[in-house]
Amino acid sequence: MNIVIIEDEIKTAKALAKMILSLQPSAKIAATIQSVKTAVAYLSENVNPDLIFMDVQLADGNCFEIFKQIEVLSPIIFCTAFDEYVMDSFRANGIDYILKPFSVESIGSAFEKVALLKNFFQVNEQASLRINHLLDATGTTGKKGFLVFKNNKYITIQTSDIALFYIYNETTLIVTVNQEEYGIPHSLEELHKLVNPNQFFRINRQYLIGYTAVKEVEHYFARKLLVKLNIPTAEQLIVGKDKATLFLNWLDNR
Repeated sequence: MNIVIIEDEIKTAKALAKMILSLQPSAKIAATIQSVKTAVAYLSENVNPDLIFMDVQLADGNCFEIFKQIEVLSPIIFCTAFDEYVMDSFRANGIDYILKPFSVESIGSAFEKVALLKNFFQVNEQASLRINHLLDATGTTGKKGFLVFKNNKYITIQTSDIALFYIYNETTLIVTVNQEEYGIPHSLEELHKLVNPNQFFRINRQYLIGYTAVKEVEHYFARKLLVKLNIPTAEQLIVGKDKATLFLNWLDNR
C-alpha cells in the first residue's frame, strides 16, 4: 500500500508515519507533503496513491484548494484539529475524519474502514461490470453523438466514431477513429457519465478511451499497464496499478 501524508507540521507528519508503519508494516510512505502547491504538483505527476492522510490547514492554505485544481481519485483520511470541515471532507473522497491528537486506536480504526471498503468493491467489481454489460445489451448505450464547432460549422460526431477523449492545455478534445480532433465543452468527469461505460473507460485523469480503439495492452513497470490504440497518441497511455485489474476485466466483459 502506497500512502501519501499531506501535513504541514513536520513532527506531526513523522509521528503519523511511524504510527502508520507500526499498524501496516508492509505500507510505503511514498511522500510527505507540506503545502497545497506541492500536493497539486505531486498528485498531477504521479499515479494516485492507495491512500492519503491529509490535514486541513496546510502551509499555504486550506487543503480543499487541492480539489479545485486537480482531480484526486485516492481515498482520504483527514487528520486535523478542526471539526468544522467534516461535510467538506466527505465531498472530497473522505472515508474518515480524525481529530488531533490522533492515536493508534483512531488510526487503526481508519485502516479497518479502508479494509472494509476495499473488500466491498472487490466483491462488487465483477457485479458492476455485469450490470454495465446487461445495460448495454438492453439498449442503454449512453449519448449517441456530440455537437462540435469547427471551421465556422456545427457538426455532430457520432459516439461510435470516437476513439478517445483527452485533456490538452485544460481543453477537452474528441479524437475520432479517423484522427480528427474537436474541442468540446465538457470535462472528462461529465463525459464519463454521458457515454456508455461498457464502451469507454477512463484510464487516468487525462484520457477516456474507447473499447474499439484499443489495439493491445502490455505489462508496464510497477504493475501498471501500457495501452496502445489503433491511432497514434502524443504520449504513452498508462493505466495505474489501482485500475489495472478493473481495466482488464472491462476489456474481457464483452
